[in-house]
Amino acid sequence: MSIALGKRDTRRAFTLLEITLAVAILAMMSIAIYRFVATNLTAVRISADASAIDAQYSGFLNLLSAQWQDLPSGVGAMTGEPLKLNDRPRDEITWTCSAGPGLLTRYATGDYRVSLRLQPVQKGSEKLEVGVLRKPRDDSATEGSHESWVPLLSNVQSLQIRYFDPRLNTWVDRWTDTSTLPRLVKVTVGRPDNPVPWEAIIALSRTALIS
Repeated sequence: MSIALGKRDTRRAFTLLEITLAVAILAMMSIAIYRFVATNLTAVRISADASAIDAQYSGFLNLLSAQWQDLPSGVGAMTGEPLKLNDRPRDEITWTCSAGPGLLTRYATGDYRVSLRLQPVQKGSEKLEVGVLRKPRDDSATEGSHESWVPLLSNVQSLQIRYFDPRLNTWVDRWTDTSTLPRLVKVTVGRPDNPVPWEAIIALSRTALIS
């Protein structure tokens, strides 16, 4: 009887091979679950970053559209010059507008000369940002004490601005005619995180197009 009970207990026990296989299966399942969760977290983070960047550029487009579509034709309303920085476009466009929330000057008075340009984030830094440099229109100070810089886009490489001249029926790289406004303004921003530059065409007749 004792021999029979011993044999019965031996049959019910797990062998070392079975335990090893069970541990291996659990390990493989754990690794698969970890990779699945890590991949999804990475995808969510990338999607969130992309959405934040898209929102930033959408706000940038809305600000330019609101500013430029309200500009009246007249002396000094808008001028633009093509410039270079390390063989990359760093064009600059300047216009005159009234103070207000669109220019982030809610409590200011008078008119401003505003320049959209590309410049280093800090002095001597290789990182660049797009922003506007504001200065009261009637301010004759030359040392820039009354100027204020408002950053709009960070982590950029280049800024190219083109103007559509309906008289020539073509795009030009500068605008010097202070008696009238261009029909369209095309803004192209190069980014190090994307091989395809961001581009927007803003019609000064209150219609904005993105390509």
